[in-house]
Amino acid sequence: MSPVIRACEASCVDYFILHTGQHYSYEMDKSFFEELKLPVPKYNLDAGSGRQGEQTGKILAGIEEVLLSEETDVVLVQGDTNTVLAGALAAVKLHIKVGHVEAGLRSFDRMMPEEINRVLTDHISDYLFAPTNRSRQHLLSEGISNEKIVVTGNTVVDAVLQNRELSEWSCDILNEMRLSDGGYFLVTAHRAENVDDVERLSGIFEGLLLISQEYGLPVVFPMHPRTRKMMESFGIMPELMSGEKFEIGVDGNDVPNPIRICQPVGYLEFLQLLTHASCVLTDSGGLQEESCILGTPCVTLRENTERPETVEVGANLLAGTDPEKMRCAVREMLNRPRESWKNPFGDGTAGEQIVKICERVISFEKDGSGTNIS
Repeated sequence: MSPVIRACEASCVDYFILHTGQHYSYEMDKSFFEELKLPVPKYNLDAGSGRQGEQTGKILAGIEEVLLSEETDVVLVQGDTNTVLAGALAAVKLHIKVGHVEAGLRSFDRMMPEEINRVLTDHISDYLFAPTNRSRQHLLSEGISNEKIVVTGNTVVDAVLQNRELSEWSCDILNEMRLSDGGYFLVTAHRAENVDDVERLSGIFEGLLLISQEYGLPVVFPMHPRTRKMMESFGIMPELMSGEKFEIGVDGNDVPNPIRICQPVGYLEFLQLLTHASCVLTDSGGLQEESCILGTPCVTLRENTERPETVEVGANLLAGTDPEKMRCAVREMLNRPRESWKNPFGDGTAGEQIVKICERVISFEKDGSGTNIS
């Protein structure tokens, strides 16, 4: 959402940021605001983690209270989190217009809570900012009016382009971790269907060991707190789970330090790690897009994706969590010419377009000209 915030600042739009603290705490997330030089949120709900209904309900009540105290024309929500659904619900019940940034993504897997969130949010939103034509077609096929939809590209392109150069001169994490350009694999895993399942989580680590052994390269794994908690609960590779940074050998240490688990890093540090990785393995939707934009090969640790464009252009392969499938997918991606694909997510002006559209429709509505954003 940072490009939207920056576009609001540039256009002198009257706006405020509401931070729900869904991902554990604002203290954990505030590094994003500091690193990206964004304004401090006006409101912090500090909702924290919890069961799906519990967390969504807590966020919904908190957002409703804020919106009752503010004169708001449009509420913008982005993505597919519980925060997004709660924000859209709170606004629409108060008869406030809702704009869904990143609308129309579909994995077609209703077992994913994110899929439920994005579908419901799309159907109650007034303005749908689709990142691609495919996303637009998904919305149309579900009966959503074309007048509500506009293809803007994805703000992730704006964010990557705006922040890549900043990351190169503001941090030097490769030297700090003794890594070389193209000399390591990067891994993230946080989705419940992977990390809450002992078989799938074990499969991920078995696959990482196989991949590191085959290529003689370390695996860098900035570990999400949820993943750390479940590894400890399941007793998976307990030798990894002590201290701030961990290393483990394979087959008598033929490959030195193959898995390097570290605490989560800042966005700019992570962007640098992603830019220079040989390949990224992830279950993150956004990271599939970011790696595609940066030209870094990606292997997705899921059976499906709501970003099929990355697979179609050749930037990504789906592998699930089977160790051998992971290894084969990495092998195939490394055999493809790096940066041989075209970014399908827009030209990096999505944030600016979204703010201009919101300004226009607010003006139209106030003078009675209608709400067609297309």
